[in-house]
Amino acid sequence: MRYLIDTNILIGISIEPSLLSPNVKSILEDYSNLLYISSESVKEMIHLVQTGKIKNQKWKIAQDIIDSIEKEWNIGIKYIRKEHLMAFARLNRVNDHNDPSDRLIIAQAIAEKIPLISADGKFHHYRKQNLQFVFNKR
Repeated sequence: MRYLIDTNILIGISIEPSLLSPNVKSILEDYSNLLYISSESVKEMIHLVQTGKIKNQKWKIAQDIIDSIEKEWNIGIKYIRKEHLMAFARLNRVNDHNDPSDRLIIAQAIAEKIPLISADGKFHHYRKQNLQFVFNKR
C-alpha cells in the first residue's frame, strides 16, 4: 500500500522514534508499503534545520536531508503539481486549522488518493473531504 507521511512523522523517523505509535511503526517497517513525503514537508524540514529547531549532526546542507529521505529511509518525494494546487483551492478550512503547508499536504493526499500519516489531531476533520487519515496516536 502507498502512504504519504507528514513532516512530524519524518521527524519521528529521523530524530525521535519514540514519537511513533506501534501502529505507525508497523506501517513504516512493512517493506511491502511504499512511503512518500510531500516536497512541502521537505521544505519544512529544511527550514527547521536552517533555523536550528531541529538538530541532526548528519545534516549540514539541504542535500543531506534529501539524501537521508531518499537513500537512507527509501522514501519517495512527491512534488507539488497542478492537481494538488487545484485540490488545495477546493479544500474547505476547518476548526482553526490555518497552516497552509499542512493544508497543501492534505490536498496532495486527497488528490493522490493516498492515506496520510500524521500526529496532527486536526487532520481528522478533513476526512469529510475524502482524506484517508492514519493518526499517529502517541
